[in-house]
Amino acid sequence: MKLIVFILLALLSGLASAQESASPAVPDTLEQRIKSCTICHGDEDRAGRDAYYPRIAGKPAGYLFNQLRNFRDGRRYYQAMAILLENLSDEYLLEMAQYFSSLKYPYPEPAANTLSAAETQAVETLIHTGDTVRDIPACSACHGKALMGVKPFIPSLLGLPHAYVAAQFGGWRNGGTMRGQTPDCMSEIAKKLSQEEVNALTVWLPSQPIVGEPAESGTLAPELVQRCETILSGEGFIQ
Repeated sequence: MKLIVFILLALLSGLASAQESASPAVPDTLEQRIKSCTICHGDEDRAGRDAYYPRIAGKPAGYLFNQLRNFRDGRRYYQAMAILLENLSDEYLLEMAQYFSSLKYPYPEPAANTLSAAETQAVETLIHTGDTVRDIPACSACHGKALMGVKPFIPSLLGLPHAYVAAQFGGWRNGGTMRGQTPDCMSEIAKKLSQEEVNALTVWLPSQPIVGEPAESGTLAPELVQRCETILSGEGFIQ
């Protein structure tokens, strides 16, 4: 009986070893290590248009680096991100930011623009002209004429799901935990917009076609650089 038990144990051990040796080795690469990011952001970073999670592929590296640090350090809060990023170094976060910034995945098709002609015209005035009476700069003055962002720290406004855009405006206006409590120029500007304007922006932006790439740095007016200095910096960031 002891001999039979010994033989069975030996066979089981050999089977386990064979299964282990047959399993493919997992490559120790950055692409493999950031698989947890695509659980939420989607395979190849493409989530459905109605999903909440934003596109991060192709965003300026400085912007991604700042957001990763903000989540890690509690200046911007989302529990899943906080858990994933805790204890990661600035060097590793920068490597992640540069990796996602380099990706060139296709964008989703634009959503339908359900705004009236008058609502569309009002939104496009905010986008391209702003409102000097309320001290609201044009969206394109910061995010570039094509609204594709400005390197290295300002993100694109296009290719984002409606739900995400709406939630971010809500956070800026109401101090929600998703955007954190640290004041910045976007929270200041968003609070000057009416709810009707916010609703229209969240419909208009996802309906726009994607044309061009993020603009190069140096395209911002000096007054906007000063106004938004809290988001136009990244200590430890190297282009």
